[in-house]
Amino acid sequence: MPRFPLYLLLCCAAAAASLSTLSAGEVPTCSGIVPMSYRSDNISIADFGGVGDGKTLNTKAFKEAIYRIQHLKRGGGGTLLYIPAGEYLTESFNLTSHMTLYLATGAVIKATQVGIHIKTNTGRGGYIRNITVSNVYMEDVRTGIRIAGDVGGHPDGNFNPTALPAVEGLTLDGIWGQRIGQPGLIRGLKDAPFKRVCLSNVNLHVVRRKSGKNNNTLLTWKCSDVSGGSFLVSPSPCSELASSNGATDSCSDHFRNL
Repeated sequence: MPRFPLYLLLCCAAAAASLSTLSAGEVPTCSGIVPMSYRSDNISIADFGGVGDGKTLNTKAFKEAIYRIQHLKRGGGGTLLYIPAGEYLTESFNLTSHMTLYLATGAVIKATQVGIHIKTNTGRGGYIRNITVSNVYMEDVRTGIRIAGDVGGHPDGNFNPTALPAVEGLTLDGIWGQRIGQPGLIRGLKDAPFKRVCLSNVNLHVVRRKSGKNNNTLLTWKCSDVSGGSFLVSPSPCSELASSNGATDSCSDHFRNL
C-alpha cells in the first residue's frame, strides 16, 4: 500500500483517479489536474498570513481565508484558494461551497488533531451515506479516526432541533498511522445510531502520553450507538465493531471483496 503524508486534496473528480498512478512517497497535488483559471476569483493562503514552514500553525489563516470566501458577493465562478509549496500545519477547519482548495506542487497540509474526521449533529438532518476512505497514511495525530454525531453547531437559529442525520455505509480501508494518541472514536446518536461502519486493513500505532493521569485511556477504541464490522484492525476495535470474519455482520459484502 502506498504511504502518503496526511494531506487534504480537494481539486476535482479527476484528482481521485490519479492517486492510483502515484509511486510511494509521491504527494499528489492539484498542479496539472485543475487549471488555475478554474475559478473566476483567486486568492492565496499567503495573503492571510499562511506560512508553509512545517512549524507555524496556520489555522487562523485558513479560517480567515474561508470566511472571506463565504462573505464574497457571488458574481459567478466561485473562488480558488491557492496553497503554495510548503508544509502547512493546521488544526481542523471547515470548507465552504463555491470554492476550490488548490495545492501547488510540493504543498502539503498537515493536521494536528484528527486524521480522518466525519462529523454531524442533531438538528442538521440529511445523511452521510456510502462513503469510502482508503489508502491513507497519517502520523503525529491525537485521534486517528473520529466519526461523531455531536460535533459542530448551526449557522443560525432557524433549524429543526429534532432533525436527525442518517449515517450509514462508511467504509475505511487501508488506513496506516504512526504515533497516534487514540486509534478511534466512533460515537453515533442514541435516536439515530450509525449503521454499517466497516473497518478493514487498519493499522494505527498508538503511543502513550508523556505526562498526566490515565495514560492508558487513549490507547483503545471508544464507540457508542454504532454497528458494523471489522477485519484486520489493530489495535482491536471496540466490541460494537469487533468481528472475527465478515460472514455474519452488516459488512459481509465488503469483506468478501477484499
